[in-house]
Amino acid sequence: MSLDLTKVAAQVGNMVARLKASDEERRRRLQTALDTLNDKSLDLEGLKKKIESSQTTWLVAGLTDGLSPRYKAPPLPPEFSILATDGSHIDVDRHQSTRCYLINIGAVVLDYGANPRAFLDSFPSLYFGDEELVIAPDGAKGRAQPIEGALLGIKRGVDECRRLAELAKELPKDSSSLALLDGSLILWGLAGQSYPEFVTEALLIKGFLRYLEEIRRLNADRRLALASYISFPRSSDVVNALRVARCPHEIIDTDQLCGECASRECEAVAGVQDRELFANTLEEGERSALFSSQSKIVKDHYGGHWVHFFYLRVDGEIARVEIPQWAAQDESLLDLTHSLVLDQCRRGQGYPVALAEAHEQAVVTGADRESFWQLVESLLIGEHLPTPTSAKSFSKRTRWV
Repeated sequence: MSLDLTKVAAQVGNMVARLKASDEERRRRLQTALDTLNDKSLDLEGLKKKIESSQTTWLVAGLTDGLSPRYKAPPLPPEFSILATDGSHIDVDRHQSTRCYLINIGAVVLDYGANPRAFLDSFPSLYFGDEELVIAPDGAKGRAQPIEGALLGIKRGVDECRRLAELAKELPKDSSSLALLDGSLILWGLAGQSYPEFVTEALLIKGFLRYLEEIRRLNADRRLALASYISFPRSSDVVNALRVARCPHEIIDTDQLCGECASRECEAVAGVQDRELFANTLEEGERSALFSSQSKIVKDHYGGHWVHFFYLRVDGEIARVEIPQWAAQDESLLDLTHSLVLDQCRRGQGYPVALAEAHEQAVVTGADRESFWQLVESLLIGEHLPTPTSAKSFSKRTRWV
């Protein structure tokens, strides 16, 4: 039976009414945030130190070149390449006859200039051995962590970065290029879960960051920028920096001070998202000031790949673009990232065309999943191997009268 919308309509109506009632308060908070952002009397150096010394339960952006600067897009180079990868996967299914998972990476290389060229392909990889189904410390199986669910999603992100590094190595010397990933450069799945340290070492240190380093080193004989693109971001790192600016205390410790604070000045901008802030300040094609992430996983592990970010206005949307520190500190690479990301969005109706094409190459549909498991079972049967499945799996595939 499908969802009965008549039973939900009243609840949706109540939700809309409450949102409408809170709209005026939200506009007031946004205006206060804008006033704080553009306050020329703010001591930015003092604020920077205050952010670095404070302990907050909310993520606060680090300041790199202030709060309110805006930058127009630099000109495009005459010839350039865009590399992009995206991924999809088929998870381990405990109701199936064998334990395995599949990661499909879509890869795109777009060359622009005198000799335009497009390369599009997908790279499916099947993982099935005991050593591929788990992450274990030094090969010990007792504390092994199964690669499935959320952890498989992180593993897929590592594989996307690995494929991007492989594509980058094939670029000609003296070229200008941008390597693009979808989503965040911060592996939030590792930050938000209490995985053992050996899992972080395997996926982040020996995986994701290793491939970022391979890309960085390619800049020895070419100009190669790296960025990740987040469409319609929900982050509030910059707004939280404004909360710190409004707080009357010199050093903030939210666990100790906020409960006893009478003024609650920071609450005047709470709930506003960064994209709302920059939708009211950036013109088409402009980027914001550069900020740095203060997340714990970045502080603890990223080193020279410390994640920086800026906001970009394109076709009415505010996007978040994340770059590693080595690209943020190189003005040439920063300008290249700005101009090429913007150009890709304009070519792709508001979203980077290379990422859209990489997604198309990577996507695994529900029908693809069904066909995959049918292929696995048919080959097992052909080799006279057992194919036990759960009653639940059998029930789903059986038509009931």
